[in-house]
Amino acid sequence: MNEIHEDEATLRSAMLERLAAMRGAPLAGNVADAMMVVPRHVFVPEAPLSEAYGLGVVVTHWDGQGVPTSSASAPGTVAGMLEQAQVLPGQRVLEVGAGTGYNAALLAHLVGLSGSVTTIEYDADVADAAQRHLAAYGVDRVRVVTGDGTLGAAEDGPFDRILVTAGAWDVAPAWVEQLAPDGRVVLPLRLRGLTRVVAFERDGAGLRSVSVIEDGFIPMKGIGAMPEKNVRLGVGPDLTLRIDDAQPVEPALLQVLDSDPALEWTDVVAPWAWTPEQDFWLATLPGFCRVFVNAEAVAKLRVPPAKDPWGAWGVYSSASLAYLCSRQVGGTDQMPMLQVGACGFGPDGAGLAQLLAARVRLWQEQAAGVELTIEARPLSATPLPGEDRALLVVDKVDHVFAVTAISTNTSSRSSATAT
Repeated sequence: MNEIHEDEATLRSAMLERLAAMRGAPLAGNVADAMMVVPRHVFVPEAPLSEAYGLGVVVTHWDGQGVPTSSASAPGTVAGMLEQAQVLPGQRVLEVGAGTGYNAALLAHLVGLSGSVTTIEYDADVADAAQRHLAAYGVDRVRVVTGDGTLGAAEDGPFDRILVTAGAWDVAPAWVEQLAPDGRVVLPLRLRGLTRVVAFERDGAGLRSVSVIEDGFIPMKGIGAMPEKNVRLGVGPDLTLRIDDAQPVEPALLQVLDSDPALEWTDVVAPWAWTPEQDFWLATLPGFCRVFVNAEAVAKLRVPPAKDPWGAWGVYSSASLAYLCSRQVGGTDQMPMLQVGACGFGPDGAGLAQLLAARVRLWQEQAAGVELTIEARPLSATPLPGEDRALLVVDKVDHVFAVTAISTNTSSRSSATAT
C-alpha cells in the first residue's frame, strides 16, 4: 500500500475531526484507522482535494437526463455502514455496488492480509473506474466483478459480511444463501419509500435487525431494481408525488391543485420541525407518499411550503392529497422553531390534512422517541410472532418485513403500534 503523504494525512485527519464533531462522537477505532490510511482523493481523482476530503457526496457518473447514477458516498455514510458491519480481520466480505472503489479499499484494510473482498458493480464503466482506482492505490486483495449484485458471488462465499451500497427494495435470496451462519448483511432497505440502513443477522428462518440508521443511497440497478413513480402536479410542476410499491394513481389527481389549500395545524413544535422516526409512524396510512414542493411555487404563494425541503410526507386518494407543512413560531434563522401542520388539496383535501395532523399528534403522544426493529421472513414462511401487532408490515417479492417501534421514553419500553 502507498505511504501516507504528510499533507494528505492532514486532510484526512481534518476530515475525521469534522466528522466526529458532526456526529457528536468519535468513529470506531478500526474504522477511523482505515479512513485515516486510505486516500479518498485517489478514488475521486476529478474532484478537488477540498471536495474529496469534505463531508459530502461526490457524484461521479450521471445518466442522459443528468440524474446521478454513481457516487462516492458521504464519509459519514461510509463510516456508519462500516460501524454497523463490524468487519473483522480475516473475514470474507461481499460488497454489492463498487462505486468508486473507496469502500472496497476500506474493507480490504479492515479484513487485513488474511481476509478477502469481492465487489460487484452492475455498470461496466463504473466497475472499470473502481478497478483503476484500486490499482492506483495498490490494493490487490479486492476482486472487482461486473455483474448483477442481486445474484451475489457464490464462488467466493460464504461471506462473513455482505454490504450493499445501493438502495435495495428487498433482501435478495442470494445474499441470504451466501451469508455465513453467523454472518451479517448491511443494506439500505426501502420500505414504503422510506430508507434505513439495516444490519441484519440470522434469526431462525429469517433475519432480525441489530441496528437501524437513517440514510439514503442511489437505487440499485438490475433485476433487484424497483423504480419509484413520480407524479408531477401543477405548472411548475408545483408538487411532485413520489410513490413507492407501484401504487396506482387516478387521472383525477392530476387536477388536484385547481382547488384552494386546506390547512390543519398541530401543537408539535421542534427545531427545524425535526421529528425522527415519525415517517414510519405515518407510513401506516393508506396512500402514503413523499411530496416535493417547488420553491418558486411557494414564493408565488401557489402552495404552502413543505415541512422538509427534501420532501414532505403525505397521503393521497383518487382525487385529493395532503402533505406535512411547517411555519416558524420562534427560534432564530440558524435554529428556527417550526410548528408542524398539514396542507390538503382536492375535494377531500381537508379530511386528508386532518388525518395527517391527527397521526402527527398521536405520534407525539405515543411514539416520540423510539427505536426501530425490523424483521424479515421469507414470503413462504409462517408469520413472525407478534407480526399482527407490528407498526408496519410490508410484503415484498421475496420477504415480508415487520417494523416494530419500541419507545425509549418509558421504563417499560412498550411497543408503539399503529392505531
